[in-house]
Amino acid sequence: MQKLFLDVNIVVDFLGEREHFYKSAAKILTLADRKKIKIFTSPTSISTTYYLLTKYENAKIALEKIRRFKLLCSIAVMDDEVIEKAINSDFKDFEDAMQYYSAIASNCDLIITRNEKDFKNALIPVMNAESYMQTIKKH
Repeated sequence: MQKLFLDVNIVVDFLGEREHFYKSAAKILTLADRKKIKIFTSPTSISTTYYLLTKYENAKIALEKIRRFKLLCSIAVMDDEVIEKAINSDFKDFEDAMQYYSAIASNCDLIITRNEKDFKNALIPVMNAESYMQTIKKH
């Protein structure tokens, strides 16, 4: 089963039901719900998503959305080794480095993000949600 790492923007797109981005994120979550893929995100993505959701809705609602999301999504490794690798990496953005090394430590096959350029040195494939859905339609 393919293991996908969801960058924070994809999690926020889905849970925040962001216009223009929600549908493609929801399709990936549907695949996870049907046990076609396994999805991961980092602990920092969860906390960042909660923070962003509470800017627009009640904290209890935000927590309930995260609770339901957690039923479909595993939490990726975020340990000392991940942080050390991120610190010593040549990523321009530290948060992206943390996400990348968290995905690697969790043996993810690819990263789904809206900011593909932020992961240009990645050793695993990086694509947006729409592109991913197009690749699986071909198979």
